[in-house]
Amino acid sequence: MKKISSLLWCAALVGSLVAPAAAERADRNKPIQLEADALRYDDVRQVSVLTGNVVLTKGSIVIRGATVEVRQDPDGYQYATVVGNSQTPAYFRQKRDGVDEFIEGTGETIQYDGRADTVRFLKQAQLRRLRGSTLADEVTGDSVLYENLSDRFSVDGAPKTAAGTGGRVRAMFTPKPSSTSTEAVPLKPSNQIEKSNQ
Repeated sequence: MKKISSLLWCAALVGSLVAPAAAERADRNKPIQLEADALRYDDVRQVSVLTGNVVLTKGSIVIRGATVEVRQDPDGYQYATVVGNSQTPAYFRQKRDGVDEFIEGTGETIQYDGRADTVRFLKQAQLRRLRGSTLADEVTGDSVLYENLSDRFSVDGAPKTAAGTGGRVRAMFTPKPSSTSTEAVPLKPSNQIEKSNQ
C-alpha cells in the first residue's frame, strides 16, 4: 500500500509540471530580431548564420549562443540551431501563455523547430520552470525535448559506454501552488457602540 501511495504521489508531482498553460502563443507571429558580431545571409536558401555573442529574440523567446543558424521554410516556419562555447552553453527562454512562468534551458546545442513548436537541448541539457523569478522545477540529462504546444518534455540520459557507464536523468519538482487564496473578510458596519465593563 505504501508503494502505491508513493507512486500516486510521484505521478501527481510530475503531473503538476504538465500544467494547462502552454508557451506564449503570440510568439509565433512575432519577427525574429538578431544581434551578433557577424552575419552571413543566403536569400536563396533562406538561411542566416550568426557568429560571436549571438542574441536572438522572437516575442518572449530569447536565444543566446556563440553560433546560431536560422532558416525559414517555404511555409514561413522558422528553425534555429544554437551552439554554445566552452565557457557558456547555448541558452533558451520563453514565457508560458497566461501565467507568470518561464521555461528556460541550456545545452551545448539547442534546436528550435517553429513548425513543430519544439525545443531540443543536447549534451549537458538542463530545463527549468520559473514561477516569476523563483525556480520551481528542474530536469537535467544528456538531452531534453520540450514540446511547447502540449507543454510536455522528455529527458534522456547519456548512452552507456563500453565501460558500462552512462549519464543519468535528474529531476527536482515542487508542488503546484495552492489555488485557494486567503481573501480578507470584509468588516460589517455596526450601528451601536458597545460599552466596556471597566
